[in-house]
Amino acid sequence: MAGGAFVSDGGGGGNSYEGGVTVFVIMTCIVAAMGGLLFGYDLGISGGVTSMGEFLSKFFPEVDRQMHAAKRETAYCKFDNQLLQLFTSSLYLAALVSSFAASAVTRKYGRKISMFVGGLAFLIGSLFNAFATNVAMLIVGRLLLGVGVGFANQSTPVYLSEMAPAKIRGALNIGFQMAITIGILLANLINYGTSKMARNGWRVSLGLAAVPAVIMVIGSFILPDTPNSMLERGKYEQAREMLQKIRGADNVDEEFQDLCDACEAAKKVENPWKNIFNEAKYRPALVFCSTIPFFQQFTGINVIMFYAPVLFKTLGFGDDASLISAVITGAVNVVSTLVSIYAVDRYGRRILFLEGGIQMIVSQIVVGTLIGLKFGTTGAGTLTPATADWILAFICLYVAGFAWSWGPLGWLVPSEICPLEIRPAGQAINVSVNMFFTFLIGQFFLTMLCHMKFGLFYFFGGMVLIMTIFIFFLLPETKGVPIEEMGRVWKQHPFWKRIIPDDAVIGGSEETYVKEV
Repeated sequence: MAGGAFVSDGGGGGNSYEGGVTVFVIMTCIVAAMGGLLFGYDLGISGGVTSMGEFLSKFFPEVDRQMHAAKRETAYCKFDNQLLQLFTSSLYLAALVSSFAASAVTRKYGRKISMFVGGLAFLIGSLFNAFATNVAMLIVGRLLLGVGVGFANQSTPVYLSEMAPAKIRGALNIGFQMAITIGILLANLINYGTSKMARNGWRVSLGLAAVPAVIMVIGSFILPDTPNSMLERGKYEQAREMLQKIRGADNVDEEFQDLCDACEAAKKVENPWKNIFNEAKYRPALVFCSTIPFFQQFTGINVIMFYAPVLFKTLGFGDDASLISAVITGAVNVVSTLVSIYAVDRYGRRILFLEGGIQMIVSQIVVGTLIGLKFGTTGAGTLTPATADWILAFICLYVAGFAWSWGPLGWLVPSEICPLEIRPAGQAINVSVNMFFTFLIGQFFLTMLCHMKFGLFYFFGGMVLIMTIFIFFLLPETKGVPIEEMGRVWKQHPFWKRIIPDDAVIGGSEETYVKEV
C-alpha cells in the first residue's frame, strides 16, 4: 500500500474491483494534470500580450495605429488584423498536426514519453517567444508551443483515465481541466503585473511559459507508467505490480485480467485508425471524439479565454479594467471547475452538460443583447459603468457554466469511452478536431466580431442550444463505468444499440450489466 488508501463508494455500473483510492494515485494524477498548465497558460497569456501597447507597436504597428486613430468606422473592428490573429492561432494549427505524431508515440513508447516531448517543445517555444525580435520568431515560437500542446493534450487525459479508479475517474481526470483553469488565471494575473512594467513586460509574460514546461518535463521523469501502457509493451509483471500499487491492494486479479483481455484484443488490431472509422462497434467513440471537441470550441469559450482583454478593451473597458476583468473571469473559471470535480462522480456527466448548456445559452443571449443595445450595428457608443458591470456578470455566469460542463467534460468523456485498441487514435481525433476549430476561432474571431457585431454572441448561443440537444438524445451516462466495459453502455442506449454489434459487449452479458446498473 502506497501511503495509505481510502475506499470510494461512488456508484456506477460495471464490475466492482478490489482496492480503493490510494494517496499514491492521487499524487500521481495531480502531477500529471500539471500538463494542463501548458495549455491554460497559453490560452490566458496571448490575449493579454496582444492588448499591450509596446507589443503591438513593435510587432503589429498597423493595429496600434488603428487603436489610436482619431476616427474609426466601428468599435467592433479595432483589432481586426489577420497577422495578429495568426500569432494567436498558429499554435493550434501546430497542435493539430503534432497530435497525430503524438498518437503513434503514445501507443508505441507510452504516455510518459509523449508528456516529455510536449514539455520540451513547449520550453523551447517559450524561449523563442521571450527573446523574439521579429514576427517570424514569434510565429516559430508559437508553432513549437503548439507541438507541446498537441503532445500534452494527447497523452495527459489518457494517462489520467488509465491511472484513476473508475469510481473517481471523473474527478481525477478533471484535474487536467483544473490545471488549465489555474494556468489561465495565473496568465491573467501575470499579464496585469507585467502591463505595469515600463519596458519588456510582454517578454516576461511570454517567457514565464517556461515554468509549466519545466514542471511537465520533470513530471515525465518521476511519474510511473500506466498498467495499460505497460501491458501494451509486454511488461506483464511490472503492470501487475503497478496496478497493485495504485489500487493499494494485493488482490487485483479481476481488474488485471480485464486489462489483459482488453490488451490482447488491442494487439489483434493492426490499424486502429482503419478500425475506428470502419467498424460499427467503434461508431459511438468516433462520433463523440469528433463532435465533442467541435462543439466545445463553438461554445465560444476561447473568445473569452484568449481574447478576454482584447474583447473588454473593444467594449470600452480601460486598459487596467480590461485586464482586471480577465482576471475576474479567470478566477470564476477556477472556482467553477471545483464544482465539476465535486459533482461529476456524484451526479454524472449528463446533468452537468445539460445544466451548463442552458446557463451558457441564457448568458450569451443577454450579453449579445446588452452589447447590441449600446453599440448597435454601427459600433458607435459607450458603456455606462452599470452596463459594463452587467456584461461582466453575465460573461462570468457563462464562464461558470462552461467550467463545470463543456470545459472539463470535453476532455473527460472522449478519454473514457475509447477501448484500449483504439484509444490513442480516438484521443488523436479528439485533440486534432479541438485544435483545428480552436485555430479557426482564434484566426477569425476578431474578423467575425467586426462583421457579425453583437450577433456573434447569438450565433454562439444558438450553437450551444444545438449541442445541448445533441447531448440530451445521444450521450449515455458513463459515471463509474470501467473503460473496458463501455460496450455494455452503448448496447443499452436506445439509439446506439441499433448500431453496436453483440460482440462489442465483453466481460459478461448485456443482461448482467442491466442488473449491475
